[in-house]
Amino acid sequence: MLYTRSSQQAAQLFREDPEALAVYHRGFALQAASWPERPVERFVHYLHHRSGPASLVVADFGCGDCTLARSLPNRVHCFDLAALDPRVIVCDMAQVPLEDASVDVAVFCLALMGTNLREILQEAHRVLRAGGTLLVAEVASRFADLRAFLGALARLGFRLTSKDVSGSHFYTFELRKAERAEVAKAAEEPRGLALRPCLYKRR
Repeated sequence: MLYTRSSQQAAQLFREDPEALAVYHRGFALQAASWPERPVERFVHYLHHRSGPASLVVADFGCGDCTLARSLPNRVHCFDLAALDPRVIVCDMAQVPLEDASVDVAVFCLALMGTNLREILQEAHRVLRAGGTLLVAEVASRFADLRAFLGALARLGFRLTSKDVSGSHFYTFELRKAERAEVAKAAEEPRGLALRPCLYKRR
């Protein structure tokens, strides 16, 4: 359901059923136990080793159990559809309560859900400072056309600086917020932005 409806609809779902996110994360934890790696740990390592890491302000979109906030000395704004931790600010990922150009790093770790990805990524672009970093990790099988997806991100104002698509389970990307002149080109819905949903069968 999270992958096949908008972020606004997902936010409404969890307002009506606050226990739904806990159910989701219990299932998530069971799956994660069999993964060869946890992408969030890669991002923790990345942020620990960036120059002046403690001074970087981070926005964690779809933060879950706040692993980033618990693992870093940084100021981390934690956003999700429901709160599994007191640090979480409950909101729609397309409308987070941050000022324009107020964070250095925006993170989507297995959190690019919803049918309105453009709105969600534009929100990340809004809150990032000039030259800020976008970190994305997603399930490899969600990408129908990786080149088209990265092209869509470029039209939304994110320039790819590095990627790792060698893993069997996950792809990770580091991008930079582009200059305003490049962003102006994204007047229409970028082609290639859609990701396949993760669909789970009851067993």
